[in-house]
Amino acid sequence: MRIFAGRLSAEAQRLASLTSRVMNLSRLQSADELAEVGDVSVDSVVTAAIEAHALAAGSSGVTVVRGGTRGLYVRGDTQILTEALGNLVANAIAYSPSGSSVGIGVKQVHNSVEIAVTDRGIGISEADQQRVFERFFRSDQARSRRTGGTGLGLSIVKHAVQRHGGEVRVWSRVGRGSTFTIQLPIAMPPDDLEAVTPRGRRRPKKTKKTPAATSAAAPNPNGVTE
Repeated sequence: MRIFAGRLSAEAQRLASLTSRVMNLSRLQSADELAEVGDVSVDSVVTAAIEAHALAAGSSGVTVVRGGTRGLYVRGDTQILTEALGNLVANAIAYSPSGSSVGIGVKQVHNSVEIAVTDRGIGISEADQQRVFERFFRSDQARSRRTGGTGLGLSIVKHAVQRHGGEVRVWSRVGRGSTFTIQLPIAMPPDDLEAVTPRGRRRPKKTKKTPAATSAAAPNPNGVTE
């Protein structure tokens, strides 16, 4: 009875996940424009995607490593981009052996931001690489059933990225692993945020001082007014 209840619960969760993903994909395909567009911090999107799948990574014995350029921005919907990147992270974890690592790298290439998710898993054959972004396509049926895969994750990634004026591409070799790269148009950092130095340290915003405030400020021992 306990085994049956466990299976029933797992199937219910899988069905709920499938329903949610179908609705999300339909929304992306049918909407003329993104509902909420703003300045999106790539750092925040990467952090949210990693945190959302930290438990799965820990359970699988997979380490998620983050690197690359910080302080980059794009225009779009934070929630949609986080889900898209999260789908890539989830796939990388699911197809990676225990003890391996998944890397997330960010860099600026001309007027674009590239976010690459790399694993050292089983890889994808050249024939399947042509179809991985199709809805309901799963290159490894057995593994997808074990992990509860719906075959919609990469299709959602593709449509989400296209909605933001970008593209997603894949590189893979069987037995060596895969790299999925999201490319999005870069945006200038918001004016009302703190500037970021080249080394990633935040520089306080400049504030205008009134004449009274300037005259009241006392010089420090080095002769520089605070």
